[in-house]
Amino acid sequence: MTFDVVGFGALNLDKLYLVNKIAGKDDESFIKDFNISCGGSAANTIIGLSKLNLRTAFIGKVAQDSEGEILLENLKNEGVNTNGVITSAHGRSGNVMGFVDDRGERALYVDSGVNDEIKSEEVYLDMISDTRVLHITSFVGDSIHTQEDLLDQLPPDVKVSLDPGRIYAEYGSEKIGKILKKTNILLINSAELKLLTRNKYKTIEEEIESLKDFHMDMVVVKLGEDGCYATDGESSYFVETFPAKCKDTTGAGDAFNAGFLFGYLNGENLEDSCVIGNYVAACSVEYFGGTGNLPDASKLKEYIREFKQRKLIDH
Repeated sequence: MTFDVVGFGALNLDKLYLVNKIAGKDDESFIKDFNISCGGSAANTIIGLSKLNLRTAFIGKVAQDSEGEILLENLKNEGVNTNGVITSAHGRSGNVMGFVDDRGERALYVDSGVNDEIKSEEVYLDMISDTRVLHITSFVGDSIHTQEDLLDQLPPDVKVSLDPGRIYAEYGSEKIGKILKKTNILLINSAELKLLTRNKYKTIEEEIESLKDFHMDMVVVKLGEDGCYATDGESSYFVETFPAKCKDTTGAGDAFNAGFLFGYLNGENLEDSCVIGNYVAACSVEYFGGTGNLPDASKLKEYIREFKQRKLIDH
């Protein structure tokens, strides 16, 4: 395989404002600081994996504008193969305006731009058939149909990981069933899981059980500051999070995905992959933006060595 992971999702320039509070209806708050970073859920995860020395590539779309130039150059600078990134001659690149309070909580406003104009015939098919994992995240509009079309052409030996985000979760499992049926690893947070299963169930276990007809290999539920819950149908684990000085939760779930997929691709078991995911997420929230404080390969491998030594002592 040429690549370890190929990402397929939206590319957005994140414009993040640090505010004293998230304003509600007829409310006001004030801006304390401002930060611009490159984002998009799949892109954040792919950059995280590239920092860990995995072979990565990306499928997405940008326009011929300053935002698109920044997004494309950022991927290249992070060592991500960009042959699958389409440049549109018209329209505007994706943007996200975000407001983050002192606790790291956030409110986001998405301008999807050309992200929602990806056609199947534009996608470099060799790229998705020459990877160990295809990592999919949500689009606001019609590009979901391109994802569905390409999954039908995916070789059986390519694993699919899906982080549906709130957008796809709100569709419900029936509407995104074509994607779920092709998904091997579902990476989802607890609020999204409730949306995906239409709030019909009382526990995470019941929610996951309701998805059994999709025959996914693993379901990993991200619980924020409470850690994560994961199951492969035979074994289940609750893994606590790491203490962190939270500045911004933007991209924390994407960072978890990068750590988890790194563990998975390096032969770690389900529980230990969750531990690695929690560690990478904890690093992420201590800095503004989705990728500004992600660990490199040497830092993560040192942590894994220490973790396994502690594990041996504990046992």
